[in-house]
Amino acid sequence: MSQLDPFLSRLDRARRASKRLATVTTTQKNAALEAIASALEHGVDEVVEANAKDLARGAENAIGEGLLDRLRLDADRLRGLAAAVREVIALPDPVGQVVRGSTLANGISISQVRVPFGVVGAIYEARPNVTVDIAALALKSGNGAVLRGGSAAEHSNRVLVSLIQRAITSTGLDGDAVQTIDEFGREGASRLMRARGYIDVLIPRGSAGLISTVVQESTVPVIETGSGIVHVFVDASADEEMAVSVVKNAKTHRPSVCNAAETLLVHRDAAERMLPRLAGELIGAGVELSGDDATRSAVEGVISADEQTWATEHHALEMGVRVVDSLDEALAHIERYSTRHTDAIVTQDYANAERFLAEVDSAVVMVNASTRFTDGGEFGFGAEVGISTQKLHARGPMGLPELTSTKWLVRGAGQIR
Repeated sequence: MSQLDPFLSRLDRARRASKRLATVTTTQKNAALEAIASALEHGVDEVVEANAKDLARGAENAIGEGLLDRLRLDADRLRGLAAAVREVIALPDPVGQVVRGSTLANGISISQVRVPFGVVGAIYEARPNVTVDIAALALKSGNGAVLRGGSAAEHSNRVLVSLIQRAITSTGLDGDAVQTIDEFGREGASRLMRARGYIDVLIPRGSAGLISTVVQESTVPVIETGSGIVHVFVDASADEEMAVSVVKNAKTHRPSVCNAAETLLVHRDAAERMLPRLAGELIGAGVELSGDDATRSAVEGVISADEQTWATEHHALEMGVRVVDSLDEALAHIERYSTRHTDAIVTQDYANAERFLAEVDSAVVMVNASTRFTDGGEFGFGAEVGISTQKLHARGPMGLPELTSTKWLVRGAGQIR
């Protein structure tokens, strides 16, 4: 190990620690997670002080309110992170779970069991909460974690990783299981993408540009998480009160995150009776609306939408609105512009609901519910690694089972073929 450069040395420490972590008991892992939760609660002042430096630099660099919101850590958010870590403690340990098995006619017993990947790499932007989420999920699933959290959150991530490492070590496990490579900058991120043999799987979280770069340039297997061009379609039969509540929550509850709605599609029959109120509620909440001709005719203060409107993830209080003539037209729009993250319909028509569920090809498809529910915590997974929008291995919110692979265990008594 002494011959490795500092970057590879750090990855090698994570790899060695992961091999030890793969064999420890659930009780030991849970003790380490409780130590992490406690460290977050007791380290509030230290983390907030570091986060203030990141926020100040972000404001100076004009990164935008959406990213500043994602970047911000305060006492309440840290308590929430500690609570999420404790939720992971309460979840079943996936390692060793039997997926399937049988005894063959010759007496050989075979079983497929869940095992850790080994070392999970993550590349993400301005999201220090992800540092805690991935570390906790990696630990519970028996994996090491190498984290590249980006320059925007460098001070916050440095303190968080230090707290996590010390907490893990205090319980007798190897704190090297969690590493940060932020100090190596963009070159570190590039090297992480090519670190086959050290990193077993790489998970990007962030902008469409970041995800695309990782998918195209990585030689390490990637689980693709997606940007969220999220749609809500208000069907002709939609209940007005429900539509207003769902649409407003989906857009305004936390507009900077990937499950926030970006496009509102309204059936023409529903638009005639409720579009002015829908738009008025959004505008009243501070949302800037861009709309097609029908929307602009019905609502004052709506600016003209163009092709870019439908293809943009705003991360802000901005939304595109389009009136459509049918469910078919709504489905066609979603097929063209959706990033396959989350799409929702508000309807009282059972057949339309079932057709929407069947035909929309997204990781999460919803009926009569806010898109803000696409979240590992809301799904009962505790924290989440990300929302996978690809179709291999994992899709949708990724929790503990999605951080495992499987292997086959074969037990015989001298049988030969």
